[in-house]
Amino acid sequence: MSTLLHKQNLPDDIKIAVISVSTTRGLADDKAGTWIKKQAKKEGHEVVIHQTVTDDIDAITELTRHVTEKISPDAIIMTGGTGISPKDVTIEAVKPLFEKELTAFGTLFTQLSFEEIDSAAILSRATAGIIKNTIIFCMPGSIKACKLACNALIFPELGHILKHIRE
Repeated sequence: MSTLLHKQNLPDDIKIAVISVSTTRGLADDKAGTWIKKQAKKEGHEVVIHQTVTDDIDAITELTRHVTEKISPDAIIMTGGTGISPKDVTIEAVKPLFEKELTAFGTLFTQLSFEEIDSAAILSRATAGIIKNTIIFCMPGSIKACKLACNALIFPELGHILKHIRE
């Protein structure tokens, strides 16, 4: 099946939650989350929540569960907490909740990052998966990383992913 046919009849009523993981930043200085919110709206999506959460496994897990169960967005785009320092616990908080993992997201993001930042790309643990009928993307907190992931991977495929989740 051609890519063009495969991407027909994609949903256009996409609801997105933006969550930024940071111990030091709130909404007022959340550059990456604010950019994602603006870009999602520019893409024609509805942003149903934009929130920050501290770098704490329990807090991240609780917020992720709350958002998926009570708000039920089509996608959650999370930024921050995906590195390797002891405080980076986004992956540990979210990955156990995945019903399915999109392993190619992390691989492709690392490949694209390598083209921009060389071998430092090895430090990223970006990942994606599905919880209930919500796709979750976890990526680094830098605005440059968010722009790369959103523009090259997330927004171009979001409707296509959701079409399959809704089947």
